[in-house]
Amino acid sequence: MISIYKTNKKTGKLEEIDAPVKGCWINMVKPTEDEIKVIADLVQIEEQTIRYPLDISEKAHIDEEDDTVLIVVDSPATEIDNNEKIYTTLPVGMIVVRDDIFITVSQAEINAIEGVKIKAKNNYLQTEKKSRLVFQILFDIAQDYIRYLTYINKDIEMFEEHMSKSMRNKELQRIMQFEKSMIYFNASVKGNQVVLEKLNRGKAIKLYEEDEDILEDTIIENRQAIEMIQTYSEILNGIIDIFGTMVSNNLNIVMKVLTSITLIISIPTMVSSFLGMNVEFPFNTGIVGFYEVIAISIIATIAVTFWLKRKNML
Repeated sequence: MISIYKTNKKTGKLEEIDAPVKGCWINMVKPTEDEIKVIADLVQIEEQTIRYPLDISEKAHIDEEDDTVLIVVDSPATEIDNNEKIYTTLPVGMIVVRDDIFITVSQAEINAIEGVKIKAKNNYLQTEKKSRLVFQILFDIAQDYIRYLTYINKDIEMFEEHMSKSMRNKELQRIMQFEKSMIYFNASVKGNQVVLEKLNRGKAIKLYEEDEDILEDTIIENRQAIEMIQTYSEILNGIIDIFGTMVSNNLNIVMKVLTSITLIISIPTMVSSFLGMNVEFPFNTGIVGFYEVIAISIIATIAVTFWLKRKNML
């Protein structure tokens, strides 16, 4: 899908246009091969430049070629797998072409880009100010990481409550998913930090004085995200250790109870075995003797059960 926007200088409103012009913003979401070729021909750039951010495994970096600058960063995203919400990251490409055209490329709709579009529609941004657009998107991505980490923390707290009631393989899989999300976030945010520091030098794209504040705020937000990831990772590791301890403790309790039950059941069996031997016993061999044997078994079983409870074995 391709959308082309440009700020109307008279009204200051963000308007959608049909073809690329100087000062426009082209937003490409999961473009087809034909759409990539059309845009590449219209703005006169390499098709591969557009394809780079569409590779899920693409890492955060900056490429400068002639008069085109490609900035790739990772943005947080969510996926649904087996009705479970999974937190992951997606690469986002920002291309500045000859300081004339700004292009964003992604495999799916990105919250930060949608947020910037809303700001532009409300006269907060202008498509001609490409450096400002880049820094605003980066700032919103950094804030998205903090917001997503807050969601993950809430999910972990809910998981802790559920974990105390149920301990199945499903819970282990959920822990693994949280851990994978933290690994992805950690790698992505650190990669974004490298890109931000490079942009802060002002060599990749023009760094205007009015844009310095938002870039500094972005770097601060990104560092805060890194610290939050480290904190939540430590909390998650602690939960994993506790989970393992709980599993081991529950297993010990189950084994203890089963052992006690086996001991209790063996008492009447043992009494019946002794009294069933082919020798003489001081009991009546009639119906009275039968009830005497049953009574002895019941009394012995109750006594052992009471003793096991006092020893906290049941």
